[in-house]
Amino acid sequence: MSISAKMVKELRTRTGLGMMDCKKALGETNGDIEEAITYLRKKGMAKSAKLAGRVAAEGAVVSYIHGAGKIGVMVEVNCETDFTARNDKFQELAKDIAMHIAAANPRFLCREEVDQATLDKEREIGRDQARAAGKPEKIIDKIVDGKMSKYYEENCLLEQKFVKENKKTVQQVIDELVLTIGEKVTIRRYARYQMGEGLEKREENFAEEVAKASGA
Repeated sequence: MSISAKMVKELRTRTGLGMMDCKKALGETNGDIEEAITYLRKKGMAKSAKLAGRVAAEGAVVSYIHGAGKIGVMVEVNCETDFTARNDKFQELAKDIAMHIAAANPRFLCREEVDQATLDKEREIGRDQARAAGKPEKIIDKIVDGKMSKYYEENCLLEQKFVKENKKTVQQVIDELVLTIGEKVTIRRYARYQMGEGLEKREENFAEEVAKASGA
């Protein structure tokens, strides 16, 4: 059966595991959420799955400044206890994630946060590219699905390759820490600022407004 993003999101919420692990588990269990949880536990991920229902309301807001103040990042990484929030491994991970955001510039935290308008636009671009390349109409949707997977990997923080260890995703690095410290760890939100970002557009708009006002 087809595994929907909604199904993957529900399993992620219940287990605290990464998107790829959850998608694979659902595929192996024909979309059955409960069976997928059992599957993940059998694969040695029981500890993370057991933590999923807990509340992670502690943690830290960490900042990172790069390039002599040209790029700045703030990220909120949550855990369950204040004790863990002060843990060196947790603090190191939070700082590494902030650095990763500065370098990789993710547009979204996870694929579930990608808005429908963006999804529709990217799929349309994928279809146009496939048709321009002369691909048969019957396989275009499959090609577009592949392109969308690549889009998520490039633009969603949790699915991006971790800058310090590019054989792992950001989510996989988080999962490894969860297994080490025994607490749920999540990224709640982040903000990335780049010096001068958007100024050129505003200057162009201002120039247009001046031209209109002068009757040009």
